Amino acid sequence: MTAPVFVVERMPTGPEFVLEGPEGRHAVSVRRLQSGEHVVLTDGLGHWAEGEVRSAEGKDRLTVTLHAGVQEEPEPTPRITVVQALPKGDRGELAVETMTETGVDAIVPWQAARCITQWKGDRGAKALTKWRSTAREAGKQSRRVRFPEVAEAMTTKQVAALLAGADFAGVLHEDRDHDSTPLATAELPAEGTIVLVVGPEGGVSPQELTAFAEAGARPYRAAAAGAAYVHGGDGGDGTAAGTHRPLGLSRSRDAPAAGMNRARRPGKRP
Repeated sequence: MTAPVFVVERMPTGPEFVLEGPEGRHAVSVRRLQSGEHVVLTDGLGHWAEGEVRSAEGKDRLTVTLHAGVQEEPEPTPRITVVQALPKGDRGELAVETMTETGVDAIVPWQAARCITQWKGDRGAKALTKWRSTAREAGKQSRRVRFPEVAEAMTTKQVAALLAGADFAGVLHEDRDHDSTPLATAELPAEGTIVLVVGPEGGVSPQELTAFAEAGARPYRAAAAGAAYVHGGDGGDGTAAGTHRPLGLSRSRDAPAAGMNRARRPGKRP
């Protein structure tokens, strides 16, 4: 059984810590944690500490006794970034949730030419806030202590620059006019950076494919079992018809506590 994860703004510096506010309320009033139960505190940036509940007071105050000092998860390697074209409705949040659960390190919203959804002004700011909140909550649920970074939305030119600097760059795309390789057979680097682009429901445009190819990205398809994105199905061309699970890009690490101590994840009792 694994201990629940709670996010703190600053990591504890002493032997005890008081969890208050929304996280404290969730621990006391929703989870109803009692004295003696174990918890994990994290800042979502790779720092974490295990502790035991000493007391629960009122509706939102939990006092935790720490087992040891603050620990830090190593930086992930290779670092996996997924560039996600903006889907319709709540599919964006579903995609972020799934990518967080499966160990993606960074998520980049992309305003592709064929995106129906447009992030502009207040609407764009609210949508980005939702994506970041989803990554935070999914990180907690999957027992991660280093949550994925969700960047500001990028243009095609900015995405091309990101691809150009990657050790492995790929675009999920499949059609009759472009040869593509199964992503499951791609030779991925053991370290460095991996950047994969997921197009919109209408597919990646020819102009975008050209720009990405000039940046060094190759087209890949994910139709075979064990390939990159298989959750929720796709549009048959490797594009985002639903949410997707990046199985083909997973590192050899526990998703709930990615890259930490593989002998025992934080919060897992012997």
